[in-house]
Amino acid sequence: MTTTIRPAEAHDLPAIRALQTCLPEPASDLFDSLPPGVTLVSTADGVAVGYIHAFTGDAAFATEVAVAPAHRREGRARGLFQTLFVHLRRAGCRSVTLTVKPGNEQARELYEDLGFAVAERVPGYFEDGGDALRMRRPL
Repeated sequence: MTTTIRPAEAHDLPAIRALQTCLPEPASDLFDSLPPGVTLVSTADGVAVGYIHAFTGDAAFATEVAVAPAHRREGRARGLFQTLFVHLRRAGCRSVTLTVKPGNEQARELYEDLGFAVAERVPGYFEDGGDALRMRRPL
C-alpha cells in the first residue's frame, strides 16, 4: 500500500465529506468547497483515507482531523499533524490551537505527544453543550 500526505484538491472533497461522518460534530459546510487555510489528505493507494484542516493566521486553528476507522493506528493523524506544522510555518503562523473534548483521552494523548498543552477550558463549546479543552502548540 502506498501512503502519501499531500494538499487536498477539489476531487478529494467527496472523500473528505465521507470522512467527516467519523466525527461527532463535523463542521457541516466546511467542505462545500476547499476552505481557506491548509487542508491535507493522507492517501492509501491514491484514495483519501484521512484529512486535516487548519485556518491560518498568526495563531492557526486546526478545525478538523479525521481518519477512516480501517486506517487508524497507522500513524496517519500524527503524519497529518507533522506535515501540517511544516505548512503552517511556511505560511508564517507562530502557533496552532485546537479544541478537544476533555474525555477524549486517545486524542489528548496524541496531541500532548505532538507538543500541544492545555491552554484553557471553554465551557459549553460543543453543540451538545459539552466543554472543550483548548490546546496550543508553538511552531
